[in-house]
Amino acid sequence: MASFNKVILMGNLTRDVELRYTPSGTAVTEIGLAVNDRRKDANGQWVDETTFVDITLWGRTAEICNEYLGKGSGVLIEGRLKLDQWDDKQTGQKRSKLRVTGERMQMLPRGDNRGGDNRGGGGSGDGGGSFQDSNPAPPAQSFQQQPQGNQGGQQFQSEPAPSENTPSSSPPPVDDDIPF
Repeated sequence: MASFNKVILMGNLTRDVELRYTPSGTAVTEIGLAVNDRRKDANGQWVDETTFVDITLWGRTAEICNEYLGKGSGVLIEGRLKLDQWDDKQTGQKRSKLRVTGERMQMLPRGDNRGGDNRGGGGSGDGGGSFQDSNPAPPAQSFQQQPQGNQGGQQFQSEPAPSENTPSSSPPPVDDDIPF
């Protein structure tokens, strides 16, 4: 039977980013994301509901997150669900937690943030930034990533940009009025 595991979340960081490195030198960070939902209840009153999600980012995406984002920063995450299981050392019981392994991160413009510090956004003006992993799973904690551009935001590139004399194989980006 075929399966599909894809998560897309947009929200604000619940704490500052703490970057760590594995023994093999791969960057990793675990961020908390608050995703807000607003709807009317049975009485017609607006009810706010916040869902808190733990997200793990690897490699260059984790480094970019640490460099440009802080508590309250708006971010869009694409990834996959992963179930962590372990034995509780104190009680001996089996424990589990559902989390998201981030495969793509889009920093939201500063105007989309609700509070927090001044590090949020794309690092320049009101532009966002985007970064995508080319290897979605870190099998032995080695993780390769590839940058991806976005509309009107800051792009992160790991390879040099083509020179002006080199003909481009893709058309120039279109300036959209997309809010994210």
